[in-house]
Amino acid sequence: MRKIVIALSVLMAFTSCVSKKEYAALEAKNKEIQDLLNSCTVKLNSCLEEKAGLAATAESYKQHNQDLINSSKDLTVLTTKGAENLEKSLESLKEKDLKISRLQDALTKKDSVTLALVTSLKGAVGINDPDIEINVEKGVVFISIADKLLFKSGSYDVTDKAKTVLAKVAKVVNDKPDFECMVEGHTDNVPYRSNGVLLDNWDLSVKRSTSIVRVLTNDLGVNPAKLIAAGRSSYVPLVPNDTAENKSKNRRTRIVVMPKIDQFYDMIEKEMKKQAK
Repeated sequence: MRKIVIALSVLMAFTSCVSKKEYAALEAKNKEIQDLLNSCTVKLNSCLEEKAGLAATAESYKQHNQDLINSSKDLTVLTTKGAENLEKSLESLKEKDLKISRLQDALTKKDSVTLALVTSLKGAVGINDPDIEINVEKGVVFISIADKLLFKSGSYDVTDKAKTVLAKVAKVVNDKPDFECMVEGHTDNVPYRSNGVLLDNWDLSVKRSTSIVRVLTNDLGVNPAKLIAAGRSSYVPLVPNDTAENKSKNRRTRIVVMPKIDQFYDMIEKEMKKQAK
């Protein structure tokens, strides 16, 4: 209690020594200082926030920079791998080009043999006969012989005139051991009247084909292993069966002379093995 009394006495003595004017000035100065302090505090807080933001940005840039460095390293690795893959791709393309080149050589060789065969056939059979047609389609030789040179109407017995023509064909075929022949019988669309042995045009076309095959093998010495007998009936016409002339064109025997498929593929396989070494 004594201390309070003393403090009040000192305060009273101090206030009594300071005039009201001076006191007001001190209060104004104190307010000015307080306002300045508040302003500085606000600025300080703002600066601290800005610093924190800049620190976060700096850390983000630092992380981004590290990511770029890592990406650059990865890109270098990828570029190296890309170069290796590109080199491998180029090597693969070279190999494919070589395969294609060798395959083309094999096909050219096959086409050359086919061309020689066509020349031989045309020279032996005779290209001026309108009832005998020789052509090449996709590397295969087709010899089409009108039925009037081979058979009598509705018959599958080979005529003597036909044997003369077939003898020329047989000679050329025998000179080409790497080829085989498919003999196709074709009819027009006039229904065949069954005679108890043959039922329809299918039977007639097949029977004519086997008749030709027998002449080629039994009479003309062609190796039976090189021959294939086939009948196509009236379903592969050359022209519409709408006139007598067209029907006559469709009645034919076609001899397909072609390389043995297995030998042809063997030839290609050998070429492929060569370039694989």
